[in-house]
Amino acid sequence: MVRRYRHWWAGLVASLGASALAFAVEIDTLERLKETGTLRVGYGDTAPFSYADDEGRVVGYSIELCQRVAEHLQQQLELPRLEIEYVFRTPGNRVQLLNSGDIDIECNASTNTAERRRSADFSLSHFFVSVRYVALAKHGFATLQDLAGRSVSVARGTVNVGQINLANREQRLNLSVVPVETLQEAFDLVTHERVAAFAMDDILLSTMMAETGNPGAYRLSEEAVTAEEPLGLLMRRGDDAFVEQVNQALRQIYQSDEMLALYERWFLQPLPGKGITLNVPLSETLKNHFSNPQATPQAILRN
Repeated sequence: MVRRYRHWWAGLVASLGASALAFAVEIDTLERLKETGTLRVGYGDTAPFSYADDEGRVVGYSIELCQRVAEHLQQQLELPRLEIEYVFRTPGNRVQLLNSGDIDIECNASTNTAERRRSADFSLSHFFVSVRYVALAKHGFATLQDLAGRSVSVARGTVNVGQINLANREQRLNLSVVPVETLQEAFDLVTHERVAAFAMDDILLSTMMAETGNPGAYRLSEEAVTAEEPLGLLMRRGDDAFVEQVNQALRQIYQSDEMLALYERWFLQPLPGKGITLNVPLSETLKNHFSNPQATPQAILRN
């Protein structure tokens, strides 16, 4: 019996060791770019950051930044070409796709939080948001207390799930939190009055309201669920050389004369394939960040 136990224990240890090794295997993105000549870019249905336009082209503010990053990588690695392969991702599977190697970088609008940094690395920030909620204007909801005892939708895989749950506990709101798979599904629940509100980044909510063709039917909350938070491009954790190259490219882009025009193209001019204009001027926080890019959220928001 003791011998059998020893054999069983040795097998278990070997199995766990193999699993741990498999999990710990790192993908050297820069080496893979040299071998394949292809950068795998994750995108979403998240205008103005990344989306497919009416002709099926993947476009957006984050996408254009990543296209410039790809040009930088091609030059730094002395590649004859560097193609971009676009891979659709959801809030729920983005980290999984990074870790599996299906994407090398997520070019969208992921919130840079301490919890998320345990499973992925972030680039220098490219936007700043506060989390608010959207509700039908006819109800007159403006504060979190207005939602007490009501239901709120959130998208799975976003930090908004934890944020709204925290506000629910701290303010004793007795909310019914309804998680769904996509941002559009969460928004549609508000439209069809199946929930009272949908909590998400304010810029994304503003875009979705504008896309309805009847933005006056909706209202963004006056009270923010969170303080201002940075958004960044998402990469595999521990792929330090790749992260550094991406940040080196972004520093050059942010401090270049073309950055203001790039920003205005996506936030102050009509969105390609959408027929809407967001009219969101450059914030002081983002303006200061572009002039002096900081790597950590604490440093960003302190300046």
